[in-house]
Amino acid sequence: MKGIIFVIDGMGDRPVKELGDKTPLENARTPAMDKMVEEGITGIMDTIRPGVRPGSDTAHLTLLGYDPYEVYTGRGPFEAAGVDLDVQPGDIAFRCNFATADEDLTITDRRAGRISSGTDKIADTINQMKIDDNVQIIFKESDAHRAVLVLRGKGLSDQITDADPKHEGNKPKTVKPLDDSEEAKYTADVVNQFVNKSYEMLKEHPVNLERIKEGKHPANIVLPRGVGAVPSVPSFEDKYNLKGACVAETGLIKGIGKIVGMDVINIPGATGGINTDIDSVHKHIIDTVKDDKYDFVLINVDGADEAGHDGDIIGKRDFIEKVDNIMKDLKEIDDIVLFVTADHSTPVSVMDHTGDPVPVFIKAPGLRVDDIKEYGERAAAKGGLCRIRGSDVMYIIRDLMNVTKKFGA
Repeated sequence: MKGIIFVIDGMGDRPVKELGDKTPLENARTPAMDKMVEEGITGIMDTIRPGVRPGSDTAHLTLLGYDPYEVYTGRGPFEAAGVDLDVQPGDIAFRCNFATADEDLTITDRRAGRISSGTDKIADTINQMKIDDNVQIIFKESDAHRAVLVLRGKGLSDQITDADPKHEGNKPKTVKPLDDSEEAKYTADVVNQFVNKSYEMLKEHPVNLERIKEGKHPANIVLPRGVGAVPSVPSFEDKYNLKGACVAETGLIKGIGKIVGMDVINIPGATGGINTDIDSVHKHIIDTVKDDKYDFVLINVDGADEAGHDGDIIGKRDFIEKVDNIMKDLKEIDDIVLFVTADHSTPVSVMDHTGDPVPVFIKAPGLRVDDIKEYGERAAAKGGLCRIRGSDVMYIIRDLMNVTKKFGA
């Protein structure tokens, strides 16, 4: 029996007037998932706890059975590991956005027009930056508008704020120390210099001059956020005695898989958006699930979350329908415990993560099948699994896999 957590990132939503007061999931045509729901058991889930707005990182850690309040130091280390940077103890890591700023550094596009090419050349330029002889700057592009910054050296701290203003129309935030230590003050100063120098180095970069000529937003500034020190966590295999694989599109989720010791499956053509090569994603998911060397597979597809952040109602619905085609193949595989969920809700009306519970269902042999016949937020709330938390998931899956030991006599 093989365990699978399939995360449709950001899928959860709220009713939308344009869809007849249905959510994108409720409005989508999902015959494969509806059939598995009919043959399985459904419920809703608070990934962390009711009302908490989860990040994708804290949500996935929780789903894998790690307490984010104990092991989560920030998004940066997971992003860095996900793009194959060899992070070391003492490193301070950041997730970054390539962004667009005007001449007074006001941010006009936090994602630089969803830039998808040329970021490797921009990263090469950033890696030439010098701030202090005591600090090494290690910078690498990730997928789309995302990148990673690692500061390596003595006297550094992760007790600082972010530079990302979170919304367009604002200048980068001045990074400040969160405590009175000299290390935090020094690190905050280094990051502030990094942001300003990134603009000076990139405003006339050849990649950006070409983008401007083409009518596209230039990636002329870098916004660090999600700072964290590299955490120490027990490996997934040591924790559960299960050999795990992670099939994901984005550096963040790959990094979580890598830090917990899973094999990370890279997918050619995966972008993490609604324009991803869904056929390539489909193939690599099915190939990995069928690979006998893995007892457990963590899967993440990200397009629904991107559409939610963009307020793209139709794009979100249509992407969910594309994912249903992947489920059609999984439906035909026996001897699996398949747990399908979102990691959080990203309502198109909010364009950000919310604390709304997400709909879940399980496909597995021998379930106590409930009466629900379609996959949706409100239908799932009536299901036999009732309301669970993300920290329950690995217990439920392993019990259905028959790999847990009895507690007590």
